[in-house]
Amino acid sequence: MDENRLKQQMDFIREIDKEKMITRQTYLSDGNRKENDAEHAWHMALMTILLSEYANEKIDVLKTVTMLLIHDIVEIDAGDTYAYDENGKKTQKERERKGAERIFGLLPTDQQKKMRGLWEEFEEGITPEAKFAHTMDNLQPMMLNAVSGGRAWREHQVSLSQLEKRNEHTAQGSEILWKYAWDNWISPNVEKGNLLK
Repeated sequence: MDENRLKQQMDFIREIDKEKMITRQTYLSDGNRKENDAEHAWHMALMTILLSEYANEKIDVLKTVTMLLIHDIVEIDAGDTYAYDENGKKTQKERERKGAERIFGLLPTDQQKKMRGLWEEFEEGITPEAKFAHTMDNLQPMMLNAVSGGRAWREHQVSLSQLEKRNEHTAQGSEILWKYAWDNWISPNVEKGNLLK
């Protein structure tokens, strides 16, 4: 057994517990509190297992799940950047790149390369897995907004045009799921005034 390898893995495992402390702007379905990054990742991982049959292209489900479980780990250092925070987006890529270097750098070299590679693949959004992962990343908070009465959308005065811009590539992962979201979550919340016209 390589004790140094095991120590590196345990250091990483301990470090990523901090993902539970990163609060997002999306409320849980009961609207009582905001979710954290780890809850968000867990939810999308299960969504992928259940909904992968609706992907536009065949995907490697385990690869996609792994991608989603690690994609926000960088926010331990970078913090969460709200989807509609235009100022925060200006420095987001650099903050997250630095976080990726430090956090994935805790792992043994082979695992560091694998995890960092998956994170970069998600960021590029080109492969079928990355496209579907982005679809999950966009649909999950949308669903929570819909079931919590549009609470975060109302608090941040999110408009339909902002949501459409944010989701301009969502259908690339799954046209079926994007249509479902539009019909069941977006349109009803526009009608209720939870999304500004």
